[in-house]
Amino acid sequence: MMTVRILNHAIKAVAVHSSVDESRTTGLFMAGTRRENWETLSGIDLPMNPDEKTMINSGANPSTIPNAGTPPYTRGIHSSMYRSKLWTMRQYAGFSSAKETNERFKLLLERGQKGLSVAFDLPTQLGLDADDELSLGEVGKVGVSISTLDDMRELLEGIPLDQVSTSMTINAPAMILLAMYVIVAEEQGVASNQIRGTIQNDILKEYIARGTYVFPPKQSMRLITDIFSYCSENIPNWNTISISGYHIREAGCTAVQEVAFTISNALEYVDAALSTGLDIDSFAPRLSFFFNCHNDFFEEASKFRAARKLWYDLMNQRYSPKNPKSSKLRFHTQVAGVSLTAQQPLNNISRVTIQALAAICGGTQSLHTNSYDEAIGLPTEESATIALRTQQIIAEESGVADVVDPLGGSYHVETLTQQIYDMSMSQIETIEKMGGAMSAIEEGWQQREIHNSAFKHLKEVENNSRKIIGVNHGVMEENIQHKPMAINPELEKSQHMKLKTWRMQRDNDVALASLDEITKACNSDSNLFPLVIDSLRKGCTLGEIMTAMKEEFGTWMAPSGF
Repeated sequence: MMTVRILNHAIKAVAVHSSVDESRTTGLFMAGTRRENWETLSGIDLPMNPDEKTMINSGANPSTIPNAGTPPYTRGIHSSMYRSKLWTMRQYAGFSSAKETNERFKLLLERGQKGLSVAFDLPTQLGLDADDELSLGEVGKVGVSISTLDDMRELLEGIPLDQVSTSMTINAPAMILLAMYVIVAEEQGVASNQIRGTIQNDILKEYIARGTYVFPPKQSMRLITDIFSYCSENIPNWNTISISGYHIREAGCTAVQEVAFTISNALEYVDAALSTGLDIDSFAPRLSFFFNCHNDFFEEASKFRAARKLWYDLMNQRYSPKNPKSSKLRFHTQVAGVSLTAQQPLNNISRVTIQALAAICGGTQSLHTNSYDEAIGLPTEESATIALRTQQIIAEESGVADVVDPLGGSYHVETLTQQIYDMSMSQIETIEKMGGAMSAIEEGWQQREIHNSAFKHLKEVENNSRKIIGVNHGVMEENIQHKPMAINPELEKSQHMKLKTWRMQRDNDVALASLDEITKACNSDSNLFPLVIDSLRKGCTLGEIMTAMKEEFGTWMAPSGF
């Protein structure tokens, strides 16, 4: 009976939405198109039959685009791309305690993952210890709880840090978490110049879209440039920032806005670093990017090609770097969390596959595929494994990794690439006229643009002009039995006890003295990174070091854009 009802519904829908366009008859009749307006998620108009004329009119000419590995890197940053080395399969993971997250890391590595990606809980992201009163109810919920050096030791226990690269999604306290990682690596016998990985460290997108910032803009930029400077001399293989469009896209922006806002933020970081006296080639080769990959397959693949060319052009026009790596846009991709639905959650496997395929066709350097149950709760072992297997199947069975830039030369893709490039450049120029990314953020401009794009998308879903399967199309009566992974309810109490023991075992006078040094240094030109390392060695916690900085830096509230 269910099948009959669905079929009847489908017949009625066709009857309602189909029409006859007499002006287009070639025989008896021809049905009209399924909708009046055809455009990408960014609102770019789509011709029915893109051809050479369409492409040339957009300004694209594939015959003039150099091969991959050659500036402006439209076709990819390496000449052989995935024929030489597959992208890094870097599944994002973190929940509950350091011990449980360590077990999940080892499971994923055992099943073929090549890099770690650490999700921290909300208190850690905000620089709060697990026993802070503001942490109540949030410890270990959306990531792993890290308050002390001992937590970091437990998180990385048994993982060879000279063989595995690690990405850490952390922003305001990024310096402290990286310092912890450095110390643990040294305890393993791995020198700082041997470790590889990335800290997100992108505070501008936090002001724009996400909200886990702590310090005012000037002071936040000081921490970032201190990291740039210290790492260029001491941790040369570490990516000192991952400039993130991901969270901007998750907040509701379009693909064009994602490229424009991300690259304008990157220019702001470059200018801030140069203003401290750093040479462009001392830090720019270690800048990395982090993008979202949404459902519109061709727009997303084109977005990555456009972003590479845009970054190359802007870097060379503005800064004239001597090192070619300074103008290569290297990026990690995560498929779109916001596209996942709690309704018919198994449909998310198809969405993730399409998005992952677009990222790979677009030339990503590493990739996270979401688990199908993430709209319901934290991924289970089963769903996390399926997400990883999705990447592995694409890599080994689909054939898309066998050819460099497999979509290159397509009328449609080359046209979209040029359009996204031009539209993004226009938005970057608008931001520059406002005084740059920071000035625009302080006026709430990017925030308003995102609100408007998100609202437009919401209206399209609500009026059924944009169909989401399981939400407003293909809807079924469901009795979802899926049980998300549960967090140990005793975790918070356990973390409190660990912190109490940690503080009892250290020399408090020595610890407090090191915190005073940090506060004093915040009012000087001294690089804070060595002082943070020293403070951690003396037993200070994440929250205590952040508090020491707050005493001089203060805190800040970004404008909402309304």
